[in-house]
Amino acid sequence: MGQVVGVIGLGNMGRGIAKNIAKNGHQLIAWDINEEARTAFSDIATIASPADMAAAADFIIFVVPGSKEIDSLLGDIIGSPKAGLILWDFTTSDATRTRELALKANDAGVVYMDAGMTGGGAKGADEGTMTLMIGGPESGFQQSLPVLNACAGELIYLGASGAGHTMKIVHNLITHTNFLACSEAGRLAEAAGIDLEDMIRVFNAGNARSFISERRFPDHILSDTWDGRSRIFNLHKDVGMAVSLSKELGSPMRIGHQTLAWLQSAVDAGMEEEDFTRLYPALGELEDN
Repeated sequence: MGQVVGVIGLGNMGRGIAKNIAKNGHQLIAWDINEEARTAFSDIATIASPADMAAAADFIIFVVPGSKEIDSLLGDIIGSPKAGLILWDFTTSDATRTRELALKANDAGVVYMDAGMTGGGAKGADEGTMTLMIGGPESGFQQSLPVLNACAGELIYLGASGAGHTMKIVHNLITHTNFLACSEAGRLAEAAGIDLEDMIRVFNAGNARSFISERRFPDHILSDTWDGRSRIFNLHKDVGMAVSLSKELGSPMRIGHQTLAWLQSAVDAGMEEEDFTRLYPALGELEDN
């Protein structure tokens, strides 16, 4: 018999996570503020409000934009939860806010875990192959293994509350900076008369290869589909948190500031809701913005 698992947030990432949990034999309860998203899951899940979900579920996974959205729901969830409920925060959030939410949940006798996601974005969530960077009590991690293994390919436990989200911020700083660096290189190669596809082929045969060159450019840019399934808003938020963390900890950062400047230019140009792959053709305009 599987666990009873609630998923709150049925967007790009949450859809795949929820489907894999149901596919692996767990009883799924689902919720999203969007009625159309809820309706799409009515055939494989019980649709229930967060409060009703908390009364029935063994685990609840948040796949919402961030801590603000979780905080707005947490009171209802911890008001009268099922005994032993474990909450999983799959957002990309500031670790300080994460620890505050964890303390609030812990005061109500509810375990709160944080898990940063990586590994192919929404496609990795669809395929159940993503990696989770995990923070929180190790006992909560161990108890959750059947559920986590249903929706992820690799689990990396990093330590106390907030460790998973801190690692996610560090990880995304590299990912987003690398995307923009590859984009600058691509625009330079094209300006010099070199085909973008040829540049990517060289990168992938040499030391410049990365997930960005191996998957993002072939799958979403060279394909002319522009469907990376993440908004520029998200990149701006992530790098902004990394820059703020560097200031808080007194850690040196220059390249991150430049990445944030590029993304701020895109936000100022009204692109924050566009797919992040659209940054590539927009670089020339953003440079002067």
